[in-house]
Amino acid sequence: MKLPAIADMSRKDVINIRFNQDQGCFASCMETGLRIYNVEPLVEKAHYDVELMGSVAQCEMLYRTNILAIVSGGSRTKFADNTLLLYDDCAKKFVLELTFNSSIRAVRLKRDKLVVALLTQIHVFSFPTPTQRLFSIETRTNPKGLCEMSPLVSAERQIVVFPGHNLGSVQIVDLASTENGVSSAPIWIPAHKNELACIALNQQGTRIATASIQGTLIRVWDSISRTKLVELRRGSDPANVQCINFSNDSDYLCCSSDKGTVHIFAIKNTNLNRKMSITNFGLLGNYGDSQWALANFTVPPECACVCAFGPNNSVIAICLDGTFHKYVFNNDGNCNREAFDQYLDICEEDDNIY
Repeated sequence: MKLPAIADMSRKDVINIRFNQDQGCFASCMETGLRIYNVEPLVEKAHYDVELMGSVAQCEMLYRTNILAIVSGGSRTKFADNTLLLYDDCAKKFVLELTFNSSIRAVRLKRDKLVVALLTQIHVFSFPTPTQRLFSIETRTNPKGLCEMSPLVSAERQIVVFPGHNLGSVQIVDLASTENGVSSAPIWIPAHKNELACIALNQQGTRIATASIQGTLIRVWDSISRTKLVELRRGSDPANVQCINFSNDSDYLCCSSDKGTVHIFAIKNTNLNRKMSITNFGLLGNYGDSQWALANFTVPPECACVCAFGPNNSVIAICLDGTFHKYVFNNDGNCNREAFDQYLDICEEDDNIY
């Protein structure tokens, strides 16, 4: 369904889409500037034209506050792609500029930390005042800017994760144990035999999900013990996994790929996931023992999209072609498109802008 609120996106060359930390909003980075949308109900909340920001390649929201982290990219840039700009929507101006020695691959924000990923480095800053570099880490070549940070200040685990030096590994850094200029001892998880394609963290920082460039398996890890909790099979054919997200309670996980299908897995009660009946005959070994998605739905084939969980067992998928998909699933594996019959009034907190 191409809804009126985002129908404009398909005509404006969307470059990137990213959810905020609670998955209740998303930023659409475009050749013509930046748009901020609320998910439930779906409505545009802010509109920044190319005259102000130029074309935008990345935007990291800070929940629903007035702060946006912006990185230029595309064909109509106003700023260099090695410069991070913080925009204050209340002041209607850029309030901070950080310049690095190479292009910025990713930016992650939480209420007390700022993380910037470059091709071969991760930089961690205190935030918001003062914004000072705490430490930097050399990484494996990371063209996708794979990097995630536990979003809650109250999270059980205050960590940042990114590709380790070894092929297919994930490095974990404990932010709670770092001091100015000093980082904690490096800890790795040997997650895959191939290069990583996607990393995700749950809200509490206790679970890490990984996928490799093979794209057939998603593995979920305990960030404390570094043990594998479950292995999930997205499919049998290689695919480019573009997005993984946990539900807020970490009971479920969703992922999207270039195959045009969004998969939903049970993480807490893995017995809900589908299994092949042929495993009783032991003919397929580990493949036959795989856990397949509890439910799935299809978006436009070969159209890149991001996915996340909404309220009441719903999953949202937003595609670069401007289509917005919302499905509701149950533990029996049924998955149905939800009709968009009405919009509810938005009740915002005092410190929320969007």
